[in-house]
Amino acid sequence: MTEARITHVGGPTTLIEAAGWRLLTDPTFDPPGRRYSFGPGTSSTKTTGPTLKAAELPPLDAVLLTHDHHADNLDTAGRALLPGAGTVVTTPSGAGRLGGNSRGLTPWATWRLEAPGRPTLEVTATPARHGPPLSRPLVGEVTGFSLRWEGQRHGALWITGDTVLFAGVREVPRRIDVGTVLLHLGGVRFPLTGPLRYTMTAAPALELCGLLRPHTVLPVHYEGWSHFREGREAVEAELGRAPADLRARFRWLPPGTPLAVEV
Repeated sequence: MTEARITHVGGPTTLIEAAGWRLLTDPTFDPPGRRYSFGPGTSSTKTTGPTLKAAELPPLDAVLLTHDHHADNLDTAGRALLPGAGTVVTTPSGAGRLGGNSRGLTPWATWRLEAPGRPTLEVTATPARHGPPLSRPLVGEVTGFSLRWEGQRHGALWITGDTVLFAGVREVPRRIDVGTVLLHLGGVRFPLTGPLRYTMTAAPALELCGLLRPHTVLPVHYEGWSHFREGREAVEAELGRAPADLRARFRWLPPGTPLAVEV
């Protein structure tokens, strides 16, 4: 049986340890209380601190950064650890801003981690749209990541990134056999833009999971910030109306404690 150990640091931030590789997603390590701007007329306060400090992390082979321009995915302390990571895989525009050890991937492009004694790990960028149609000039470029390595039993590990459900995301189950999904939720919205959502709520997320039929669903990016408008309680309420076989696929990551996940 092949397992991955996944530790939820907070928000979208997870430490993934699999097949001898150590990967960190969307580093956010600032303490709570600070308010951050997300663009003209939009802002958010961090309400919960990380369950691990950046100094407590093991050496990292790569950081998987869905986007670099929002503090709930890359804050000040998270940015400071990037130079010490092996490689930062992100969007092309993000790599242009970050420079150094960053590498930008367009949707469906693949980058490989290789080292003696470990299976090659393939990182494939997947489409993401961080808001309603035509919002990209405002919200910027975002990506998801699919992870594949030899020995996976159930399929790829997919990190959706901050996205709504749209045609690009629906393309993922047509192209990739997904076994485990780190599902970014939260139903992000801001007073300035009214009912518009910038990440998935539970209902479209369950629709997506119905298309994927993954072995395991791991929700993240639903707590710790004031602009997250749909938390665990709302997700569980929607899950209560879902088919039993779909509900059984969901697992909640315990804060700060590694969870062994069969992959």
